[in-house]
Amino acid sequence: MPTLIQFFEEHAARFTDNPYLWEKRDGSFRPTTYGEMRSMIHQFAAGLMTLGVKKGDRIALLAEGRAWWVVAEMGMFYLGAVDVPLSIQLNEPADLIFRLMHSETRMIVVSGGQYKKIEAIRKELPGLEKIILMDPKERYAKDEVYMGDLMQAGTELLEKDPGSFRKAREAVEPDDIANICYTSGTTADPKGIMLSQNNYVANTMQALSVMTIPPQDKIFLFLPWDHSFAHTAGLFSFMALGASIAALETGKSAFETKRNISRNIQEVKPEVMFSVPTIAKNFRNNIENGVRAKGKFTTALFNAGLKVGYRYNGIGWDRGKGFRVFLKPIYSLFDALVFSKVRMAMGGNMKFFIGGGALLDIELQRFFYAIGIPMYQGYGLTEASPMISINSPEKHKLGSSGSIPENLEIKICDEEGKEVPTGEKGEIVIRGENVMKGYWKNEAATRDTIRDGWLFTGDMGYMDRDGFLYVLGRFKSLLIADDGEKYSPEGIEETFTDQSEYIAQCMLYNNQNPYTVALLHPDRDALLRFLKGKGMDPGSEEAAGACLTLLDEEVRQYRSNGKYGNMFPQRWIPASLAVLDEGFTIENRLMNPTYKIVRPRIEQHHEELLRFLYTPDSKNILNARNLEAMKNLLSEKSVQNSR
Repeated sequence: MPTLIQFFEEHAARFTDNPYLWEKRDGSFRPTTYGEMRSMIHQFAAGLMTLGVKKGDRIALLAEGRAWWVVAEMGMFYLGAVDVPLSIQLNEPADLIFRLMHSETRMIVVSGGQYKKIEAIRKELPGLEKIILMDPKERYAKDEVYMGDLMQAGTELLEKDPGSFRKAREAVEPDDIANICYTSGTTADPKGIMLSQNNYVANTMQALSVMTIPPQDKIFLFLPWDHSFAHTAGLFSFMALGASIAALETGKSAFETKRNISRNIQEVKPEVMFSVPTIAKNFRNNIENGVRAKGKFTTALFNAGLKVGYRYNGIGWDRGKGFRVFLKPIYSLFDALVFSKVRMAMGGNMKFFIGGGALLDIELQRFFYAIGIPMYQGYGLTEASPMISINSPEKHKLGSSGSIPENLEIKICDEEGKEVPTGEKGEIVIRGENVMKGYWKNEAATRDTIRDGWLFTGDMGYMDRDGFLYVLGRFKSLLIADDGEKYSPEGIEETFTDQSEYIAQCMLYNNQNPYTVALLHPDRDALLRFLKGKGMDPGSEEAAGACLTLLDEEVRQYRSNGKYGNMFPQRWIPASLAVLDEGFTIENRLMNPTYKIVRPRIEQHHEELLRFLYTPDSKNILNARNLEAMKNLLSEKSVQNSR
């Protein structure tokens, strides 16, 4: 495999005049071509040389996605330096200090929007020699430099001594570390995952063996760029195809930046976007709210179209086959009348979403498939650079996590590490050039995770006879009954939230207890619509009780005599429910930057409440705790704060 810099040089030469990156400048999205990007990367890399950066040095990167983000990271790679990408959603000083100290970072590249975080902890970082600012300011401390000035210094070095840059670049090897990506550290100190230049190139080529993108297509990359998913599935895969990336417009605050997403979608008109379950659910809610606003006739037409779409599409594998062929004209009519207009809310050019992060419920997949923007679920983890299985337009099966790319081996193993037959559950274990080099300064964890070249993922799943992988959840997340039986909760949790418009978030809990319990955070807007239909005052005791009873009935549908009574084993359906007036968010650290709930923190945060759920009083859904939480949720102040 080539190095990442050889990989980039090859494609920059082939697609010199193609746009590589679009970003908002002077009021509109403007492109930076592959050729222009190449020049800026050379300038920045040479600028780093003037600061004494050498192969193996760690340089952190804390910034929103933009052209100079790519310039900064790729510039490091040209010298064999190691990028330590940091999530902009890290707000706790201790989180940043640990990563910068543990990685022994010499320098950091930081945007103006993130600068205050580093300024606040500067005295805690004696090993940090230089702060490189992406945005200019009036005065610079002696250890600060503006990135534009550094690139100018690099331009001068390239003119005076091009040989020194060429020599540094030629010394870079495929096995050199590209990134140290830190885990979220949900149960202990974060681990630094070492991904080599070869890991990234190998995983990019593996991904492209099952999915391709035309050069004229754009991906709107609004999720954080520090994650390996954004690197491989976004920055590098689109680079390999001569396609382009659009960056989210940065606002003056995190809230303003989020608000820019919908407007930027209309401006960029992307063909592809990333998604995770939380984002997908928000998109669906916005679509359904927009349809409802059009009136009852449009809503009825939309729902009828969904039913036809669900039947016509099947599970993707069998789309339009057999009796479904007769549904094509009807589905095409609904598509022309309704779904084509819905897609305009996504810019009008959307072809599909690339799904990652946590498991994505099949109901959500069916919804987006029916409206003509399939959400192709994949599976991976950072230790695998990160992609392991992929659903694609060419080959997909809804409900699965996709097929296995070329040059990647997979097996499902029992608790003793022995491979089990096709169709049986076990731990997902993989081998390939995409497997990480190991954990930075943590040989014990590396030995435990990589054995004889095989990466033990810690995830449970199985392979079907058609070669599709089904991921069932983390072993560490398993519910454990009082008799020792184990079960993965993710499928139940996601079914609850996806099939009920009233349940926004859910976490099941059972740690060797007689029965399972659940923490629920309701969808406030849906409950308000329910109360409006009943003619109830949201501030009344009666309204709080009605909403709690509604939630209880929603969960009871999964009991043996309910509508979905055969979906899951009964012992894992919660017997007691606690309603939360505050959900799991990145801000309260109960959700990590990749939008996965952090179970250990939730369990610790709600420790006393979980204990209450195993008392007789909790069995009554109208208990005092739930009533108080529901009143808080429905209060006028709470509603105003949410707007």
